[in-house]
This record gives sequence, C-alpha cells and structure tokens, in this order.
Amino acid sequence: MTQQTVEKKYNKWIVILSIVIPLVVALLFGVNLRKLGYDVQPLTFLPPIYATINGITAVLLVCAVVAIRNGKRKLHERLVKICIGCSVAFLMMYVAYHMTAESTTYGGEGTIRYVYFFILITHILLSIVIIPFVLVTFVRALSGNFERHRKLARITFPLWLYVAATGVIVYLMISPYYGT
Repeated sequence: MTQQTVEKKYNKWIVILSIVIPLVVALLFGVNLRKLGYDVQPLTFLPPIYATINGITAVLLVCAVVAIRNGKRKLHERLVKICIGCSVAFLMMYVAYHMTAESTTYGGEGTIRYVYFFILITHILLSIVIIPFVLVTFVRALSGNFERHRKLARITFPLWLYVAATGVIVYLMISPYYGT
C-alpha cells in the first residue's frame, strides 16, 4: 500500500473522530447522573488524577521530541502512543467526573480571574483542535510518510503540549475551590 492509500484509508476515521469526540464530550458534560436520579457516588477523587495524567503527557511529549532528535525512532513512537493513551484516559476520567459531580466554580477575583478564563478557554478550544492534528500526524508516521509527519508535528507538538500543560494549570488554579 502506498503512503497516500494508507492516509486516505484513515482520513474518514480522523474526520469522524474529530467531530464525534468533542460532541460526545459536550453532550456527556451536560449529563449529571445524580440529577437524573441515579444513586452514584461523585467521583471527586478524579481531578488530581487526570491533572497528573495531563502533566505526564506534557513531560512525555517533550521526551518524545528529545528521543526523535536523538535518532531514537522506536522510543519516540512508544512515547507518542503512551501520550495518546494518556489523553484518552484523561478524557474518560474527565467525563466520568463531570457526569457524577457538580461543576466547580472558579472563585478567584480581579485580574487572576481573567487569566484563569483565558487559559481555560484556550485550553478547551485547542483540546478540540488538537484531535485531528494528533490523528493526522500519527497516521502520517504509520504510513511511513515521515517528511509530511515532521512538517505537521512541528505544529501538533506545541499545540498538544499547550493543552496538556494548561490542563494542569487550570486544575491548580481551580483546586482551592473544589467542595466549596
């Protein structure tokens, strides 16, 4: 199979996932099982776990770039796969938390409130944008089209790193307000 054939084979799935994932997350974000009458315990222990996963993702992304710059392609590939797995785990925990617990309101005031909402909004928007970037970049590597992979990875890496790092920052900024 040619590189273009492999990429075309996955393009349909990339488009579907890039649309379905944000829609499903948005829909499930608005569903609270407790409000629907289900007797479930709020999963309030999850935010520090998924924030940690975001932090691990950020560190591993940097390690993946260092690995490929040092010619360690197999290590780079493994690290990127782990990052994708971490992102999926984060997403599942994030949705589970919001389906069982009340959303936490940010309580900061003044300039820091604007900083928080700027970081939060850019984090959310880029977390949607990054999905097709990660998937296309990954498929280009799978197909062996490393030149096109490299070109797109130069955009994907900083976006994905920003999303992962700001996930931690958002958690740290809102964590004093959990349970209040």
